[in-house]
Amino acid sequence: MTLNLAEMSRKDLLQLKTDVSEALKTAEQRERLEALKAAEQAAAEFGFSLEEIANGGRSIGKRSKAAPKYRNPANPEETWTGRGRKPHWIHTALTSGADISDLEI
Repeated sequence: MTLNLAEMSRKDLLQLKTDVSEALKTAEQRERLEALKAAEQAAAEFGFSLEEIANGGRSIGKRSKAAPKYRNPANPEETWTGRGRKPHWIHTALTSGADISDLEI
């Protein structure tokens, strides 16, 4: 199929552009599914699922939240696991001379 783009109207060219974009999206989806099926098949030949390989053999479930290690003595509802940024109340306690071990649960 040969198209002479020079002879096409702007309206026809815009429609062609839209059609090509949609056809590209459809082709990409189809190829992704084919690649996924091929990868699953290759993993199955070795006795693995694709999820096991993708996760490096680790379990797939969600990680549980870390248990709190520190509690604010002024407000026992405020806790910190020791991970991530220190809460403001930790900074305040440490600058006022408290030891981090004083705040442990």
